[in-house]
Amino acid sequence: MAAAAAAMTMSEAWPELELAERERRRELLLTGPGLEERVKAAGGRLPPRLFTLPLLHYLEVSGCGSLRAPGPGLAQGLPQLHSLVLRRNALGPGLSPELGPLPALRVLDLSGNALEALPPGEGLGPAEPPGLPQLQSLNLSGNRLRELPSDLARCAPRLQSLNLTGNCLDAFPAELFRPGALPLLSELAAADNCLRELSPDIAHLASLKTLDLSNNQLTEIPTELADCPKLKEINFRGNRLRDKRLEKMTKLHEDLGEKRTAATIATHDLQAVRGPLLYTARPPEGLKIVPLGRREAKAKELVRQLQLEAEEQRKQKKRQSVSGLHRYLHLLDGKENYPCLVDAEGDVISFPPITNSEKTKIKKTTCNLFLEVTSATSLQLCKDIMDNLILRMAELSRSTSENKEEDVLSGTEADASCGLSDPNLNLRAGKDGQCPLVVEQVRVVDLEGSLKVVYPSKADLLAVPPHVTVVR
Repeated sequence: MAAAAAAMTMSEAWPELELAERERRRELLLTGPGLEERVKAAGGRLPPRLFTLPLLHYLEVSGCGSLRAPGPGLAQGLPQLHSLVLRRNALGPGLSPELGPLPALRVLDLSGNALEALPPGEGLGPAEPPGLPQLQSLNLSGNRLRELPSDLARCAPRLQSLNLTGNCLDAFPAELFRPGALPLLSELAAADNCLRELSPDIAHLASLKTLDLSNNQLTEIPTELADCPKLKEINFRGNRLRDKRLEKMTKLHEDLGEKRTAATIATHDLQAVRGPLLYTARPPEGLKIVPLGRREAKAKELVRQLQLEAEEQRKQKKRQSVSGLHRYLHLLDGKENYPCLVDAEGDVISFPPITNSEKTKIKKTTCNLFLEVTSATSLQLCKDIMDNLILRMAELSRSTSENKEEDVLSGTEADASCGLSDPNLNLRAGKDGQCPLVVEQVRVVDLEGSLKVVYPSKADLLAVPPHVTVVR
């Protein structure tokens, strides 16, 4: 009689589970003020009855300060689970028993808990075979992690997004950046930690697009970061970088490079540019380009692919906005022809406002640069942006000299000084130890050979610092 009464009490305590079983539901959300006491009564774990719902694809248990461990049976009882959200609970210091294997799991959100470590047996799942073979998004932000599991990449080899913001990490495990470890990782966020060093091996993240390491204790950025072929967005604010030029460079991109609705800025390795250049417009079906970090594609196919990526990004982040170059796709809506810059060999080296070509991609060794500014607003806007860029580059150059005098400038940061410039900039150390900027004049003519634009003309760049030489 007593056992029957206890069973009835437990059944009444979790009516959501009976309803989910009766209606064969694939999604279940447990939250609210009553959850706290029920989980406490279950020993700080989820009730075993929950793990008898094998049809579940989505499970969320959030905002429960009594939940300290998911409980045994999750992996065996929920084999079809695609999304597991356990945020703002009290999970920690580990996960015992470990979560995996969960063969179908794609999204795992453990943010806002009290996790301190995720060692084998008390972590995400086994590494051999992978415990989370389909996992795409992992959110560990807002915990107390002092280190990541060294086998994370083997446990979740298909990871695309990793959020580690707001922990106590002082380093990434070397295994995270080994060649081929995470070939699909495109977003890495580790702001507000205690990171002191960034390994050059980060270049092995071939799909990395977004990197946020703001508010750490980094002093240097490895030059190898430039070898990440798809990297579009970086944030190093709030670090102790010995060369302040990187912060100024980031601000430069924000102030000018992000305003593609008014003008588009593109940079090229001058040594790879084959002139004369032709600025023209072509139908989407007839415009071919090898975009940065991608294979050759027609403009129409490229835009379609980017649109699909944008939709997937919205779904994963559950928001309307998108990041990266996806933000500018709407600028092409309704256009019968797309603008492009074609070199003397007939190759498209620029497709504004979307992308440059891999052919003229800037490398670590690049110091002779070609800057392209495109605007549908006005010619004067283009000139204003050119002026602004040159003056800022002059400021960066002066900073370079100051850092050299202090014997602080590293090889990493020296390479960074060649990352952005105006029409043709040749950076060479002068006799006085400074790095002068040489700006050479560019002439634009129409198809008949009539002169249309000269930059810089005698009316442009009237006041420049002494270490900037303008060749007109």
